[in-house]
Amino acid sequence: MTAKVLMVQGTASSVGKSVLVAALCRVFADEGVRVAPFKAQNMSNNSYVTPDGLEIGRAQAEQARAARLAPDVRMNPVLLKPEGDLRSQVVLMGRPAGSLSTQRFSHKRRLWSRVRAALDSLREEYELVIMEGAGSPAEINLRRADITNMRVARYAQAPVLLVGDIDNGGVFAHLVGTLALLTPAERRLVRGFIINKFRGDVTLLEPGLELLQRRTGRPVLGVLPYLHDLEVAEEDAVALDRRRRDDQTAAPGAKIAVVRLPHISNFDDFDPLASSPGVSLAYVRRAEELGDADLVILPGTKNTRADLRWLQESGLAQAIRRLRGAGCSVIGICGGFQMLGKRVLDPLGIEGPAGSEQGLGLLPVRTTFLRSKATRRVTARVLGDIGLLAGLRDVSVEGYEIHMGQTEAESSRPAILIQDEGEDRARPDGAVSEDGRVFGTYLHGLFANDLFRRRLLANLPKGLASPEPDSTVWDPEVGLDRLARQARAHLDIEAIRRIAGL
Repeated sequence: MTAKVLMVQGTASSVGKSVLVAALCRVFADEGVRVAPFKAQNMSNNSYVTPDGLEIGRAQAEQARAARLAPDVRMNPVLLKPEGDLRSQVVLMGRPAGSLSTQRFSHKRRLWSRVRAALDSLREEYELVIMEGAGSPAEINLRRADITNMRVARYAQAPVLLVGDIDNGGVFAHLVGTLALLTPAERRLVRGFIINKFRGDVTLLEPGLELLQRRTGRPVLGVLPYLHDLEVAEEDAVALDRRRRDDQTAAPGAKIAVVRLPHISNFDDFDPLASSPGVSLAYVRRAEELGDADLVILPGTKNTRADLRWLQESGLAQAIRRLRGAGCSVIGICGGFQMLGKRVLDPLGIEGPAGSEQGLGLLPVRTTFLRSKATRRVTARVLGDIGLLAGLRDVSVEGYEIHMGQTEAESSRPAILIQDEGEDRARPDGAVSEDGRVFGTYLHGLFANDLFRRRLLANLPKGLASPEPDSTVWDPEVGLDRLARQARAHLDIEAIRRIAGL
């Protein structure tokens, strides 16, 4: 079997390509089509662990869920994780493969054989592969090194849907301009346009839609509305800019401040908290934005040392310590856990020149970076039973680990006991302060565990009054089904099906 292919490309980053691929995967999966997502190369610090312990982009894991599949490393063979403005870690077929500077991005062409092999393998197993581009195919300075956009489309002879974001303005110019900058062979692959994130009466767009179709000879296959409170994991931190605007009208309740670190990763960890009733969650960049938060969270990061320095220089480190002294609770996840300790040691220069950084000192632990990287999905049980973890002892949780570094506790108790698959003995994870108001863990996905999340929120000063009868659940399927409904309502699915050759 050689699957049909369909490719979604965009006029820019963050126009909605990942979300549209997820929507189409769910639509076709619901129709009984054996569909799989594919993105040749992703640049994002939001990642996920497959069942066999390999790392892929978080968006491709979400698209796999939309297709009702387990995530597979072939869906994202190349993942670039930015470590700074000029350097990224390369994850090749789920495993770290060194770092790549911007000056050497042209060398990505040697990864092309791995991209082809992954795509060919998927096409042998499925009926339809929906491929996603990266950024824009009109970045003409990057064309020679392209392994993600039109090079993939040409290789697979895939029809392309071009997506534009109308919310930021200029969508018609973006669509026409992108098409104009493609080569004639590339233009022939573009079969239609989709306009995303529209607010208002679509009839106001009709004159522009008609002119666009006459000028380009390609149909507009739909206008998708702007979706508020989109409960689908985002590809990268660009999405947080939109969330900051939405935060301005956040409802009163238990106040949670997530520090938006410069190299923030896996911030979808906190989507279940943001969706909980009685919770106001905001991403903050400045000390004054912490306000009177009940809980401060330090999230994961791709560069713990650099972000620790940023915390100190911005005044956030001092502000967090002051809030802690006033009774505020603090949680650190992964790199955030490392920051809560006394010191982060990097003798091998994993995150830059060899050296060390002083931590916030809120937990008596030290972290040492090693060359090995832990990527695994785990089950665990909670050990703590005071403060934030009151009433949670022996509660089972699931999650995943993606980290470099080993953290050792000097005197604090571990937060969680992890049982690795195939191992006889469990291992401790994380640390908890004496009063239980500060804890850290390497476990991503912790707040998606409903009982854990509800009881933790109830332990906040303004928390839920009665967690046990609360039936609030975090179900990613709800957001994906909502996406599929919007796609069916606002896209010409029959035309898209014909374009895909189904």
